[in-house]
Amino acid sequence: MKIQESGEMYLEAILVLRKDNPQVRAIDIANYTGYSKPSVSRALGILKKGEFITVDESGFISFTAMGEAHALSIKERHDVLTKVFVALGVSEETAAEDACKIEHVISDETFEAIKKQFNIE
Repeated sequence: MKIQESGEMYLEAILVLRKDNPQVRAIDIANYTGYSKPSVSRALGILKKGEFITVDESGFISFTAMGEAHALSIKERHDVLTKVFVALGVSEETAAEDACKIEHVISDETFEAIKKQFNIE
């Protein structure tokens, strides 16, 4: 299933938040992203309908296998692109910002070529 950039941003946010607390709720995402609670709720509904996440009766968000794989893929793209840009002399902050923009649109072919060229696994 194809997911839009905003959905990928939410998946990545959930993944990042899970590092510190395995029990992530919508309010945690709203606080982390700065998005309004209604916006987060709407996005989570779309991710749930797309079977990327599940939400239990207590409001805790879990990835489905597909959702976790997608989140990990986006996070890998972000991390690799940030490393490459920093290696090219870009500041850490700008590199991370640019990686965040590019990670959603770069093709698999180009991403794999970048990893190969920079010997990143």
